[in-house]
Amino acid sequence: MKTYMCVICGYVYDEARGAPDEGIPPGTRWEDVPEDWKCPECGVSKADFELMAI
Repeated sequence: MKTYMCVICGYVYDEARGAPDEGIPPGTRWEDVPEDWKCPECGVSKADFELMAI
């Protein structure tokens, strides 16, 4: 599982945790997150997220 970070506000999307408050269940891979999904913290699009290196 991977993590992605919003380059604007720093919100982290963790595939293992999903984003249940936004309707994205745990285990949802980034490519399966809807294209119209917005960052829950600042409202930017998926395009403003980058894969985090561990």
